[in-house]
Amino acid sequence: MGIMAANKQMMNRKKIGVFLLDHAIEVILITLVVALALSVNNFMTWSNWMNILRANSLKGVIAFGMTMVIVAGLIDLSIGSTVALAGVIVARCCRDLTAAGMDLTTACLIGMGISILLAVGIGWLHGFFAHKAGMPPFIVTLVTLNALYGLAGLISGGFPIANQFPEWFNFLGGGRIPIPAWMISLFGGGNIDGIPFPAVILAISFLIIFFIMGYTTIGRAVYATGGNPESARLSGINVGTTKIICFVTIQVLAVISGFMTSGQVLAGSFSFGRGWELDVISAVIIGGTSFTGGIGKVWGTLLGVIFMGVISNGMTLLNFDIYTQYVVRGIIMFLAVLISSYRANIKA
Repeated sequence: MGIMAANKQMMNRKKIGVFLLDHAIEVILITLVVALALSVNNFMTWSNWMNILRANSLKGVIAFGMTMVIVAGLIDLSIGSTVALAGVIVARCCRDLTAAGMDLTTACLIGMGISILLAVGIGWLHGFFAHKAGMPPFIVTLVTLNALYGLAGLISGGFPIANQFPEWFNFLGGGRIPIPAWMISLFGGGNIDGIPFPAVILAISFLIIFFIMGYTTIGRAVYATGGNPESARLSGINVGTTKIICFVTIQVLAVISGFMTSGQVLAGSFSFGRGWELDVISAVIIGGTSFTGGIGKVWGTLLGVIFMGVISNGMTLLNFDIYTQYVVRGIIMFLAVLISSYRANIKA
């Protein structure tokens, strides 16, 4: 009886440990928010939280696609260059086609259509070379990272193309949805501005990817492919098609982020999106997705995006210099991977 009781107690401790590890991001985020609320006067204001959402929606939209990619056991390093390329294509079309006499809205829609079709093509190529040619996704997407940045530079001539977009396009990145008066009264009234439109796109993207990953055969195929590609193939899953779907999805989301970025800055530039890969991957890993594939939740990624936003916003309000912020982000990324590895070991 003593041995059975000891084993039961050990199993209970293991369950508690796994539970805490599975919900570590929630516990840390709540603790962080409380600490910042007590130490920074304007942290909990409506405008500050809307700024956090607006600033992190651009990368957050891509992070949901990156969740699919990493869960499938893949990686995509080219998303930053896709952001830049989408912006300059639309800006160039708006500038040149309107100069040739075309309506601005039509020119902008053509640029957006070209960008989306290009994203689908890039995603298909990534999936083809990663699956059919057997090339490591890291290498494939590293090549396109540089190639697409170079293409964006060629299209833009190496300089930003500014003030070429129609107003509705600028609204994608800089617009705000008005808040009804009754909702404003819930926050005590006062000068409360609207909800940033990028935050609305973030919410829509989250719901779509959350539904795909949790309630569709595509989502189940993504998890199976990342968990064990050979077993997935033997069970009738088209592993190659699944990988292509993941790569296409993240590329399209990167294009949408590129539209929002250019609309927010009112320009298209080949320098937009540079270095975003690490921030996006950090948010996904902090949210609990495993680099080994097969494990991850879209909800966790959303928390990871908010967590990264709160950290960045808090350090800015506390006057941390930019170099210290990079150090802190690196430490957070390391701890997230460490927790993920420990969680996998304790569950084994």
